Parts: sequence; C-alpha cells; structure tokens
Amino acid sequence: MERGLTGRYITVSTVGETCKAFVPNPLPPNPPLNINNELLLALDKASLAIGKLDGLITILPEPSLFLYMYIRKEAVLSSQIEGTQSTLTDLLLFEDMQVPGVPIDDVQEVSNYVAAMNHGVQLLKDGLPISNRMFREIHTVLLSKGRSSNKIPGEYRKSQNWIGGSRPGNARFVPPPADMIADCMGELEKYIHNDSPLTPLIIRTALIHVQFETIHPFLDGNGRLGRLLIPLLLCSEGALTQPMLYLSLYFKTHRDLYYDLLQQVRLEGRWEEWLMFFLAGVVETAEQSVETAQKSIELFKTHEKALQQSGRKSGKLFLIFKYLQAHPICSITKISGELGLSYPAVKSAIDELVKVKIVTELTGKERNKLYAYTDYIKILNA
Repeated sequence: MERGLTGRYITVSTVGETCKAFVPNPLPPNPPLNINNELLLALDKASLAIGKLDGLITILPEPSLFLYMYIRKEAVLSSQIEGTQSTLTDLLLFEDMQVPGVPIDDVQEVSNYVAAMNHGVQLLKDGLPISNRMFREIHTVLLSKGRSSNKIPGEYRKSQNWIGGSRPGNARFVPPPADMIADCMGELEKYIHNDSPLTPLIIRTALIHVQFETIHPFLDGNGRLGRLLIPLLLCSEGALTQPMLYLSLYFKTHRDLYYDLLQQVRLEGRWEEWLMFFLAGVVETAEQSVETAQKSIELFKTHEKALQQSGRKSGKLFLIFKYLQAHPICSITKISGELGLSYPAVKSAIDELVKVKIVTELTGKERNKLYAYTDYIKILNA
C-alpha cells in the first residue's frame, strides 16, 4: 500500500550547508497495515520457522556451546556490513590473544559486538525491558574499545549525521536533527510497550527495526545495534528462548534492496513491501540456523563416535574435544590454563585429535602452535 510520506522534512544546517532531515511519524503506521492473504501466509511461514528453530534450541545437547559460536558468526557478518574485513578465524585468533590477519581495529569492532550482544541478553535476564536505557547500555559496550570509542558511547548524538554520500547534500538519507532524537526515541519506546498485542511480534519487530534505523540516534553503531535488536526483541517476549535469529547475512546478501525498501517506507509508506521482505528473511535465516545446528550436532556425534571406536576413551581427551566445540581455534597453553590440566596432558590429547584428523595444526611452527577444529569452522562459515 502506498501511503505517501511517513514523516516530515526539516531544513537543517550542518557542516557548512543546508539539507533536509527526515523526521518519521510515530508508530504504528497510519493508515493501518493492510494484512492481506499474501502477508498472512508469509507471517505463518515465518512463525513456523521461528518455532522450529526455537524447538531445536531446546533439544541441543549443549545449547550454550552452539550459541557461543553462533553469536560470533553473527558479529562477523554484522560488522562486515559496516566495512570491516574480519573473518570468524580472525576473531577466534584475537580472542586467543593471537595476531589476526586484518587490522586490530577491525577485529576489535567484531569483539565489541559479541560483548554487546551478551550484555543485551544479560539485561533481559536481569529483567530490564527493551527500552532507551537498554539501547544506551548496549551501545556503550558496542563502542567501548577501538576506533569508534570517541563517538560518545551510550549517548544519543548531539550533532547531525547522514547515511551514504560524502556530505549531507549528496547523502542517501539524512535522519532527524539531534534536538529531536529524545522525542523520537521516546515515541519508539512507547510503541514497544504500548502497541496492541493483536499485532504479531514478528511484524512489530520489523516495524521497530525500520523506525530505529530511520531515527539513527547514535553517532556510530546504529546499523549494528539495529540488527542486534531483532533477536533481543524476539527473546523479550518469548518467541525465542535464545538469541538465535540474525538477519545480517540476509541483509548483506540483499543490501541494495534492503536500503531501497527502507527508503520506500519513508517516502511512500510501503510498509507491506518491507514486511514481505523481512518475513522472507526470517524464514531463510531461521532455516539456515536450523541447518547449521543440525550439521554441527551430526559432526560432533560423528567425531565422538570415531574417538570411541578408536579406543581413545580418556576422560581428558573428551573434555578437550568438548572445549574445542566452543573454542575451535586455540593453543595448548590456553586449554591447559582454562581446564586446569597439565601442559603434557593437553599436548598428548591434542596429538591424538590431530592423528584422527579432527584437529589441524595451523602454524607449521615448532613452538607457539595453534590448533583448529576445522570441520566445525567450515560449517559455521558456510
């Protein structure tokens, strides 16, 4: 449905020129959403996909291990959208206090994202609702270290920003002026807590994502935080028991369409087209998450069985194998320190895992060797 402009333009002066900043109308959309049969079918598919994903999470042998790695995969993808070159391997090397193959600032941003997601999950567990306070707390962690740490972490911006282009005059989009951020975000918080419960959670999540991206309340980190909010919103109302639905890969794959649809919502009120795109992304992403989890489970079972059949039944060996499922790149020294085992005992177990081709040595060096659970990393990178 085409509604026309879903906000208003205000002329602002910034960096020596004037431009028009867009101030969105508060949610919900007006006129109301047209939930036709096509949209209802898409919503049903998305709801079923989320339900299947959440059901799988509850039967995972070690959901915390899989979530540990899956959040890291998402952190890499979300940060790549912002231009970092970090890979999952770079992040794992960085966390093991090794030197990644990209600039430290790049991998620090990814590490910050992991910490921000974990902080958001903890805030939910502590009973803090989705709110402006939560946004600011997560943002503080997101920009706590690295090149963006000077962009007033945890505070809404005091100056004008813009998206795309070298200056406001040729920007793709100019968000509301800084003195209107508090009001815009206040209205968004009201919607989050006061919207009709008859509006399905997945649809509300899609609307909130657009509104947050349109307000762009922080100097930096808005895209990452906007994507991170999607699983947190779904977890906050029980649609997911764990934050396991990340749309960054979907948004990255369809990047131009994603930005075009956001702009169509603003300029023409085409909320329904955005919702169809978002719901298709939920289905695709949930199915990919299920597939990744199932492949991981099968891999762990296959390798555990191979160890048992080979006669290698040492308790320490299986303990280290379990450790590798959460830390698929590591050193003997780190394993020894974290598990409280002697260096010789860990080395002996790792040598056994190398012998049966579960673990690969990465460096080729005689000293300071690094070992990788390469088959698991391949599944996560797929």
